[in-house]
Amino acid sequence: MERGRPAGLFVGLCTLDVIQLVDHAPGPNEKLTARDQAVAAGGPAANAAVAFSHLGGAATLLTAIGAHPLGVGVSADLRALGVTVSDLAADSAEPPAVSSVLVTASTGERAVASTNATAHRLAPPDDLDALVAACEIVEFDGHHMELAVAAARSARALGRKTLFDGGSWKPGTQNLLPLIDVAVCSADFHPPGTSTPTDTLRFLREHGVAWSAVTGGADPVQWAGPGGDGTVAVPAVRVADTLGAGDVLHGALAHHLVGSRPTSEGFAEALRAAAVVASRACASFGTRAWMREG
Repeated sequence: MERGRPAGLFVGLCTLDVIQLVDHAPGPNEKLTARDQAVAAGGPAANAAVAFSHLGGAATLLTAIGAHPLGVGVSADLRALGVTVSDLAADSAEPPAVSSVLVTASTGERAVASTNATAHRLAPPDDLDALVAACEIVEFDGHHMELAVAAARSARALGRKTLFDGGSWKPGTQNLLPLIDVAVCSADFHPPGTSTPTDTLRFLREHGVAWSAVTGGADPVQWAGPGGDGTVAVPAVRVADTLGAGDVLHGALAHHLVGSRPTSEGFAEALRAAAVVASRACASFGTRAWMREG
């Protein structure tokens, strides 16, 4: 750990994001001229690591990228933003996962197509315990599940905090949850037998997660913990692009959770502060402009 800088390990997906700002999603056989474009490293864990680094943390990303020229560019982008990359697919000549993203200019809503983590099955590296020991918090996005569970077990054994980003329910999630201290999930995260945020919060508590929350875009964040529950308002902004907002929220939340012992008041305040950062990210196009503008 660098003296004075909180250290975080981010375990999960990294992609190459190709983002186009359009007037509307194209129909069959329709071609559009985009208003703007952005190309950057992406994926939930990667974007969270970038946000954590931007806020002053020392971020390490444990993921799969590869040695293809596009992958080299992805790694270079992350390093330029202060993220240390531990690439478990460094010898692969295959291109990285590419996320094709269309952002509708009038609403900021995004449509995404990606192969995500399907091209790689990652075994835990020999230095996993050392990577975990060097950090204060470990964040997971649910991709590369075998690796995530191994890292979470290491974190639990070494006394490191664990934070889960539940974008959607994935096979194996049930094995990860008992090793998670804090889970913040989107409204699209539906564990078996659940249909509402209240159901989700109860499911997480029953599966060993002490502190949990469910986000819903501009709607208040619902949270629950050992000392109670509540809601946190999300700042109102003129939305330009919602891509990566949840990822930024998790990176900011990880930064606020380092060095603290969760209490109901502290958890709500950490969520509130993270929501401010995520809302700021929604006010500009792409996943990087918010760092230049704020």
